Amino acid sequence: MSKADKLGVSASFARAQPVGVSSRRAAIAEATGAPTSGVVPPSEVPIEALAHNPFNLREDLTELEELAQSLVSRGQLQPLAVATRMAFMEAHPGQTDGLGRAPYVVIDGNRRLAAAQLAGLKTMHIHVNDALSTSAADILESALIANVHRVDVAPMDQARALQELVDVHGSQAQVAKRLGKTAAWVSQRLALLNLTPSLQEKVDTGELKVEPARRIGRLPQERQEAAADETLNTVTPPRQRAHPAPTVNGVNAVNAPPPSIPSTPPAPQAPATPRITIATDTPETIADALTAHLTPDDLKAVTELLLLRL
Repeated sequence: MSKADKLGVSASFARAQPVGVSSRRAAIAEATGAPTSGVVPPSEVPIEALAHNPFNLREDLTELEELAQSLVSRGQLQPLAVATRMAFMEAHPGQTDGLGRAPYVVIDGNRRLAAAQLAGLKTMHIHVNDALSTSAADILESALIANVHRVDVAPMDQARALQELVDVHGSQAQVAKRLGKTAAWVSQRLALLNLTPSLQEKVDTGELKVEPARRIGRLPQERQEAAADETLNTVTPPRQRAHPAPTVNGVNAVNAPPPSIPSTPPAPQAPATPRITIATDTPETIADALTAHLTPDDLKAVTELLLLRL
């Protein structure tokens, strides 16, 4: 069985005649089963034909189970960005450990590859681009740019990758320009590398949150532990349970609308007519009572009324 068969690569693919490729490179490709840039690359390969990127910025591939379930239920939505083994070996002769005999090296998509292996997938879609393997800095930069907007990159891994880019490009400003970020964005993330080793470990485990960790990382290391302890020991007071609001006739008295005020004041009521008590019913007594209790005008009106009735 040929090495190409062992890798699960088709014979026609392994033996394709390269175009514009040196005899030395073609011989190596024939011996290893690694494709060359002169061969039309496939869009789907066996999963055994893929090796993880040695420069992968994720030191810990997290939450693989959830991604594995997504690959099984929804399929692979985005191809892996890979370089041929030959291009990678020419650019990085000392970084071949861990590649095995895989003919492709994954530049971007190592987490998806790990999840696919966990899910037991047989093949994966790829996009071959040998230009991604030109240098370790280019690989690191490509991986970081691809992942810089993803929340699943561990903060410390991102900070270490940014520092490597600073070492390559010479300044934080240059790295910020290449990543399309501000210098402050780069500086904030690099502040994590100023933390003491024990605090960096707490950031890795999630015990110390990223935002306060960046602030603490700007302090002298002799003050960091105390600042971290203060942050970790700060307890947010529990919310007080609200007591039920008083009610009036079943209505919340606090939120009840104010009593309505009539637009026009009510008309004044006439004073009650005084009650007249008469001891006897003789005309003289009635006249005396009326005279004592009625005003002259009322007495005149009563007299006129009586005259009309007679």
